[in-house]
Amino acid sequence: MSEMTAHVLEEYGDPDNFAETTVEVPDPGPEEIRVEVAATSLNPVDYKIRRGDLADIGPEMPAILHCDVSGVVDAVGEDVEDFEAGDEVYGMPGGAGRQGALAEYVVGHAGTFAHAPEAISLEESAALPVVALTAWEMLADKTTVDIDEEVLVYGASGGVGHIGVQVAKWFGGEVTATGSSDAKLELAAELGADATVDYTETDVERYAAEHASGDGFDTVFDPIGDDHLETAFEAVRPFGTVVTTESSAAGELDLSPMHMNSLELGVVLVILPVILGERQERIGEELADIAALVDDGAVEPHIDKRFGFDEVADAHRLGEDGDFVGKLLLVNE
Repeated sequence: MSEMTAHVLEEYGDPDNFAETTVEVPDPGPEEIRVEVAATSLNPVDYKIRRGDLADIGPEMPAILHCDVSGVVDAVGEDVEDFEAGDEVYGMPGGAGRQGALAEYVVGHAGTFAHAPEAISLEESAALPVVALTAWEMLADKTTVDIDEEVLVYGASGGVGHIGVQVAKWFGGEVTATGSSDAKLELAAELGADATVDYTETDVERYAAEHASGDGFDTVFDPIGDDHLETAFEAVRPFGTVVTTESSAAGELDLSPMHMNSLELGVVLVILPVILGERQERIGEELADIAALVDDGAVEPHIDKRFGFDEVADAHRLGEDGDFVGKLLLVNE
């Protein structure tokens, strides 16, 4: 076996720039494993890299994209002790900084993988790594949620948001979830949200007064950033915490509410260990914790639609349109 099929991005830009081609099968180096790919999923970072918005962290062109992966270990490199051929795994080994998962095989540092959850299918496990790691780090690393603390979750039907609702509930929080349609709010309620708010019809002052018992929410969970980050500062109580993933408008953001209310701000970029090639074991350790939550029934990915690898352009178009809930899964058929 020396060649494999891959869906390669030939140049930054349109989704149609993906092309099916044949490339060499990569060999695992020391501390690496090779995985026969079962599935991957789409995250905003994937289509932002494809467009060229994040070219600084993307693989060299022509590139194999996508950060998430699930599959079966095919080969292990030297100094790998935690995995062996035949293990079912899921992880976040590439797609940013190194080649990703849109191929028959992917190689990555063993520390970026964990044994896959048993309670869901191996394919479905590929919907978890980026979004579950992000939600976990936001709520378990950048802050702590205690029993009965009030948590506001923005974008509660999105990839990170729908996992955030479940993790916040597992910690014992009282969750208020926002969305922009009945279908999105219904999903948030099904996932365990105690209250839901259509933010397009209700301003932040009103829903904070209605659903937070004090001067605001204890924690605001914001996987969207930009304008939402500004309203997060309005929704959180004094001495509270805002956790977020990004803000392209950060240079224009007024941070004075943070100072005036002594707020904490936590920012998460889960792919940083892969980009830097440092602290990669952190990924696998957290994925093992997440797998335990899945097997305990506390967390489950919601998959809106499945695509084949040869439909990657269609998946990217739908992802950018945003007309879906939960995650989009791509299966290596």
